Amino acid sequence: MSTPYPFTAIVGQDDLRLGLLLNAVSPAVGGVLVRGEKGTAKSTAVRALAALVPEVSVVPGCRFSCDPVSPDPACPDGPHAEAAGVSRAARTVELPVGASEDRLVGALDIERALSEGVKAFEPGLLADAHRGILYVDEVNLLHDHLVDLLLDAAAMGASYVEREGVSVRHAARFLLVGTMNPEEGELRPQLLDRFGLTVEVAASRDTDERVEVVRRRLAYDDDPEGFAARWAGEESALRERIAAARALLPRVVLGDGVLRQIAATCAAFEVDGMRADIVMARTATALAAWAGREEVTADDVRQAALLALPHRRRRNPFDAPGLDEDKLDQTLDQAAGDQGESGDDDRPDPDPDPDGGGNDDGGGGGGGVPPQADGDRTPPQGERDSGDDTPSQAPGGSPDTPGRSTGAEQQPVASAEPFRAKMLSVPGLGEGAAGRRSRARTEHGRTTGARRPQGALTKLHLAATVQAAAPHQRARGRSGRGLVVRRDDLRQATREGREGNLVLFVVDASGSMAARQRMSAVKGAVLSLLLDAYQRRDKVGLVTFRGKEAEVALPPTSSVDAAASRLESLPTGGRTPLAAGLLKAHDVLRVERLRDPSRRPLLVVVTDGRATGGPEPVALAGRAGRLHRSEGTASVVVDCESGYVRLGLAGELARELGGTAVTLDELRADSIAGLVKDVTAAGRAA
Repeated sequence: MSTPYPFTAIVGQDDLRLGLLLNAVSPAVGGVLVRGEKGTAKSTAVRALAALVPEVSVVPGCRFSCDPVSPDPACPDGPHAEAAGVSRAARTVELPVGASEDRLVGALDIERALSEGVKAFEPGLLADAHRGILYVDEVNLLHDHLVDLLLDAAAMGASYVEREGVSVRHAARFLLVGTMNPEEGELRPQLLDRFGLTVEVAASRDTDERVEVVRRRLAYDDDPEGFAARWAGEESALRERIAAARALLPRVVLGDGVLRQIAATCAAFEVDGMRADIVMARTATALAAWAGREEVTADDVRQAALLALPHRRRRNPFDAPGLDEDKLDQTLDQAAGDQGESGDDDRPDPDPDPDGGGNDDGGGGGGGVPPQADGDRTPPQGERDSGDDTPSQAPGGSPDTPGRSTGAEQQPVASAEPFRAKMLSVPGLGEGAAGRRSRARTEHGRTTGARRPQGALTKLHLAATVQAAAPHQRARGRSGRGLVVRRDDLRQATREGREGNLVLFVVDASGSMAARQRMSAVKGAVLSLLLDAYQRRDKVGLVTFRGKEAEVALPPTSSVDAAASRLESLPTGGRTPLAAGLLKAHDVLRVERLRDPSRRPLLVVVTDGRATGGPEPVALAGRAGRLHRSEGTASVVVDCESGYVRLGLAGELARELGGTAVTLDELRADSIAGLVKDVTAAGRAA
């Protein structure tokens, strides 16, 4: 087993260390979610925490880590006779993103359960993590069905395995720690709320600090045991401080005035439910114990708010987590004043850990506005010449065109308010990653049939299994009431659910789309579709075209907020190289088919259908559209044309693509106009 990197040797990252240490002091805080860019010691810190967590006493031989003082009465290995416990280190169990359901919750031996009525159960990772740490790296990429199981276990403190009338239950109380890179997508709100605290981490911009990080890492890589030995004293001291804080924790007083401040803060920031209030109370108590105090102060409440509330403030995936610290201070002072306490606007920022475990500036705390993961959030300053010609004007000078303006690049415009979009889905039956868009064969959903299992049996089709075993009962010498079942009789249930797709947006940013009100409406429509993609667990990508070429503004990713950021900063102007946009999209889809062949694409082209620039631009765009149709790519064209005179070019493009065209109004879920949900991939008659 490799020597872990010492926790005390981590440079900086005060908020990260404090969040982890508070959970070590009081596991009731509810875990911590670590958000940040790659290479910021997220995983290193979590793995190093395991060496600091106090040992646990367990029943000898129990696979479920029962406490000998109060063993679980429903433990599958029980009932446990009175015996002295055995001490061992608290486990840190890592849940891989690609883990199966059986690996997480455990598995029943279905054959023995049917034929012998024996609950032969093999524990999973939830059992291993009981009374320890469950660590999920890249938790935002975890499959939905695993997220559901985690939510159930975290809520009930127990794991249930139900298979065809046979059930097993065991305790599963663990410290949930997750790390994620927000650029790769956000978490479901339900799982986000299960994390007690959240911290934002970023690489230091201080040269000396970065030098020290590199120096220590190189020393550790050269001699892990020697490096750990040099930090053994600091590790021992920190371990003793955690133990002392745990012992002090029951004596910490949480006064009524402090409770009122907590309630007022949660109400002022409009967080949902009551979990935030409870988490803040537990965190403030842990902060006091960590500082060696027996009474919670207003500074503890402030720091607890910065750790416990930011991730509960998100209303949609485009919101950045964070708190207005001025508003936080005003709320705390007002609540203190209501109790007859004098507010002090000049009080110093909290520093519960002067030795380095706290937050020195008081503004990180996981609660300040995090650094932007995407530099494109800042719109370009000034205008620059696109070097292109004047865009074409619709006949009659329709009011949606920019008139006879030059092809110069225009400043980005703000998007209109997003709306609830109608669902677009890919036809047929896929086998991609679980999601909520198109029909697919999945591990979860309604049962549609049965087949012989390929590998381990996961979902038993009981009727098909009995039907397969029934003709052989006499030959197998059946004499009792039990059914004689062999491995060859078992049948796997085939299920149909929903999958997530790759939604690739191809957005026209040319001069013909540059009318400010029109482009604002277009951006609002795309943002609406992005929000829909987030809710349906899709990957998204963004291709834009204008001037003389097309570009991949965002390669396919699970981060819809990154796509929204690129869209908001999108400038317009120049000619309309529609064919270039379609060909660039074809290149993106070709690469993605190699990377993830099971994920089916949905091409969404947002344009008015005009094509200018170069020889025969309309004919070239038609050939590019037919290329997508020949490969069976499902597509929809969002027709952005408006005004009194309409050319109907978007409809022509949809026919070339073999898809369908919808207007911006028809895209709304509450639109009266009908919209076919399945986007036909095959060609349609004009």
